[in-house]
Amino acid sequence: MSESPTPPPARFAYWVPNVSGGLVTSTIEQRTDWGYEYNRELAVLAENNGFEYALSQVRYMASYGAEYQHESTGFSLALLLATERLKVIAAVHPGLWHPGVLAKFGATADQLSGGRFAVNVVSGWFKGEFTALGEPWLEHDERYRRAEEFIRALRSIWTADHAELAGDFYRIRDFSLKPKPLNTAARPHPEIFQGGNSTAARAMAGRVSDWYFSNGKDFDGVTEQLRDVRASAAAAGRIAPGFGLNGFLIARDTEAEAREVLREIVAKADTEAVHGFGAAVKQAGQSTADRTGMWQDSSFEDLVQYNDGFRTALIGTPEQIAERIVAYKRLGVDLFLLGFLHYLEEVEYFGKRVLPLVRELEAQQETRAADPAAAGRVPAAARH
Repeated sequence: MSESPTPPPARFAYWVPNVSGGLVTSTIEQRTDWGYEYNRELAVLAENNGFEYALSQVRYMASYGAEYQHESTGFSLALLLATERLKVIAAVHPGLWHPGVLAKFGATADQLSGGRFAVNVVSGWFKGEFTALGEPWLEHDERYRRAEEFIRALRSIWTADHAELAGDFYRIRDFSLKPKPLNTAARPHPEIFQGGNSTAARAMAGRVSDWYFSNGKDFDGVTEQLRDVRASAAAAGRIAPGFGLNGFLIARDTEAEAREVLREIVAKADTEAVHGFGAAVKQAGQSTADRTGMWQDSSFEDLVQYNDGFRTALIGTPEQIAERIVAYKRLGVDLFLLGFLHYLEEVEYFGKRVLPLVRELEAQQETRAADPAAAGRVPAAARH
């Protein structure tokens, strides 16, 4: 009887702080900078401390604690050229990008970086950016229909010699792209990520995306979303996309220290900015038929970290965080998208203190699966 394949180890990504204000909307000190010099140093540090991916976020206009921002695709290419192994994911918005134009940029970035470019397709939550630019703001599910066509067009242009698409939003006619990205059997085109918590987002992920990013969730929330995304993929005859989970990580030598950092972040929240952000994003969830969109049930505290990162509860000692990461991995989380308060210090702390414990727990889990008698042994991480 053949042995079941060993599951791949947990993978890690970080939010690129290419937007001012850090990753929490709070007046607490954040030793993090949105400029390129800082981010170049951070990218090199991250790839040497266990991070496989970085996600460049995007805002097109100043708003809600993000007064300054660097555009995501150009910034991603700069980080790719500053690193050797890190894969950089650029966030892009259908409606503000044409898939053919992005495909051309992506092919160049992929060629220049040796096959490390990826894209995160954001269906759009910030109505003000679209209306300020004179672009139409579509109804919620229509934005996801457009995003799905965008992904189908992008994949076709990257893989077909003569791309064709007759859609409601995009029409591609005998379009040939050369050079194409560095396609291989293992990666036929740059990886396509997608976010969103709504029913439409989960269904779309199953049908067309390579990866699904969830906002911060507890175990029950992750289980529910995994079920829906996998069901959609099965109905489409596809392998389910990888599952990425957002989390804001606060690792300290003691749990009390970590909890105090969280308390101070929330206590010093920029109330006006948090409420402004909440008003802008909650209309997305309220506009869905079943009211299951992103941020729909987010509290004020959740919104202080603008992707519900506190909900994932990666807060405590290295041992506590490692155990929780491995518990999420057992549920089916493949990739952890992390944010930090003080990036340089905390990314290095993660690589030296948390990641080795994660790998140790993963190895112990594999040993117990292969040897049931080992189940009663006390994990080394629990003895530290």
